[in-house]
Amino acid sequence: MSAILRKISAYAFSILIGTGLIACAGDPMESGLDPFAPSVFKEGTTKMPLNPPNQSTLLPFYVTRATVFKFAVDTGSILIGKDGVTRYIVVITNPSGEQQAQYEGILCDSFQWRLYGTFENNAWRENPLSSWREIQTKVPNRYQAALAQGAFCSLGKQEKSMNTILGSLNPDKFIGGIQPSSTGIIGN
Repeated sequence: MSAILRKISAYAFSILIGTGLIACAGDPMESGLDPFAPSVFKEGTTKMPLNPPNQSTLLPFYVTRATVFKFAVDTGSILIGKDGVTRYIVVITNPSGEQQAQYEGILCDSFQWRLYGTFENNAWRENPLSSWREIQTKVPNRYQAALAQGAFCSLGKQEKSMNTILGSLNPDKFIGGIQPSSTGIIGN
C-alpha cells in the first residue's frame, strides 16, 4: 500500500506544483505589469470636424456672471473618446455679436483641456501649438471648467454616457457654472 500512497502523493504534488506555476503566469511581477503603477495617458488620434458648428444643435450654457461672453456647445459635435478625452465644438460670442468657434478636448483625469483648432474663413484650422493645459477655475471665462464640472466629468472621471451629458447640459439643470435660478443668478 505504501507504493500506491507514494504514487498518489507524487501525483498530488505534481498537480499542486502545476497549479502554482499556472497561477504565477498571471503574476504582475512575472509579467512585468504592475497593477498599482500609475497609468500613462496616451491620446488617440484627433481629426478636425468636417463641418462648421451646427446652429440647430448649439446649446448655450452658463459660465459666470463675471464674463461678458456667451458660450454654447454644439451637442452634435460631442465625442466621448476611448482615450479618456471628451471632444467638442464650443462657440464663443462677444458682446458685439461676433462669434468664434473652437474644437477642444477635456481630459477629466488630470482636469486639463486642449485647443485642437479654430473655425476661420469657413474652414477648420488646426492649432500647431496645441498642448494640454490646466483648466482654470477662478477666471471669468472659465467655460472649460463649467463644461468639465457640469457635464463632461463625473467625480474626476470621464462621463461615458451621452444621455447623461446631454441631460446635464439642460439649461434648467446645468451646474457647471453656478446654475441660474428663477430668481436670478446664484453665486459668482
